[in-house]
Amino acid sequence: MSLLEPRIAVFTGTFDPLTLGHLDVIRRGRVLFDRLVVGIGINPNKQSLFTIEERVALAREVVEPYENVEVEAFEGLTVHFVRQIGAKIILRGLRTLSDMEYEFSMTLTNNRLDPGVETVFLMADGEYSHVSSSLIKQVAQFGGSSALDRFVPTELIGPIMEKMRANGR
Repeated sequence: MSLLEPRIAVFTGTFDPLTLGHLDVIRRGRVLFDRLVVGIGINPNKQSLFTIEERVALAREVVEPYENVEVEAFEGLTVHFVRQIGAKIILRGLRTLSDMEYEFSMTLTNNRLDPGVETVFLMADGEYSHVSSSLIKQVAQFGGSSALDRFVPTELIGPIMEKMRANGR
């Protein structure tokens, strides 16, 4: 990579919903790279709370204060999206040892698909290492909006609770 080439990284996930753990990785990652693209993927194997359009809009609202962070939807392989964006780096957050096993496997696969794409890992802040999107849905269902503020950005509490009510949860 030339010194004049911008350092572009892509942080991918389904972000359904975006959590404070995700936001922590975004905040920290944005200072490491000239441009950070949050790639919101479509996973046909997951039942999403929010549509892809809603997840993109909510994520854009949350990262709006960060000038070098943008949000894009994508479908298909992460390495293809990374190259489409013009990046060579995948940014990933690690919460637990089980994340490490999964991410190790994904990194090896991505490297076989495109050896020119590197993966960089950031360890989750201990405060967020237990937070997952699945946990957020359970907290919303059983703890209500007052319990969510410890796990998701404030801007997302209302939309999460609205979706939960609309889905009869």
